[in-house]
Amino acid sequence: MARLTKNQKAALEKIEPGKQYTLAEASQLVKEITFTKFDASVDIDIRLGVDPRKANQMVRGVVTLPHGTGKETRVLVLCTPDKVEEAKQAGADYVGLDDYVDKISGGWTDFDVMITMPPIMGKIGKLGRILGPRGLMPNPKSGTVTMEVGKAVAEVKAGKIDFKVDKYGIVHTTVGKTSFSPDKIAENAHEFIQTIIKLKPSAAKGTYIKSIALSSTMSPGIRVDAKAID
Repeated sequence: MARLTKNQKAALEKIEPGKQYTLAEASQLVKEITFTKFDASVDIDIRLGVDPRKANQMVRGVVTLPHGTGKETRVLVLCTPDKVEEAKQAGADYVGLDDYVDKISGGWTDFDVMITMPPIMGKIGKLGRILGPRGLMPNPKSGTVTMEVGKAVAEVKAGKIDFKVDKYGIVHTTVGKTSFSPDKIAENAHEFIQTIIKLKPSAAKGTYIKSIALSSTMSPGIRVDAKAID
């Protein structure tokens, strides 16, 4: 068995075995058990009582966190020439069309979100084998295929994130940085949880939210009491 480091031991000593914390308590504790020298991300994992293999139990959506993720999101916009300036003004990092389609075809994926327009999807379809496995394929349901490219870029830059339950029934996302105050972490996490609750499939039976855990990069997970969420 691998030996625990001094910091790992210190972190585990702060977490009471078997205890489920309130969201406010967990948001404070996650800062106390993080010993990285960089500004670590704060992540949330929610295990759902759904079967993702069934289309009527898929949980997918978007949420705009009130305080953003604290992460600089690199946005690529593939659009027609008349939308280029709109995309740039909104803060897009990369804007173009055929040149970027060629770059991606060659393996380039140095961006976090792609936004495009319905008329452009024909050119992007062939990039699915590259973009799909990386979760970068634009989708109308997530608002990344739209004629309002400027608005879409601004929303992503403000903290809008796309999420989807994985094959194990878990939804995972980043809700901030350890440099955030506990209140901001808690408010971001609360907004995400409430969004998940609203998306409960009618076909899902039994307990919907089975467990919630909050953690930071390289920290142990802190169990959050789902019943204590408003």
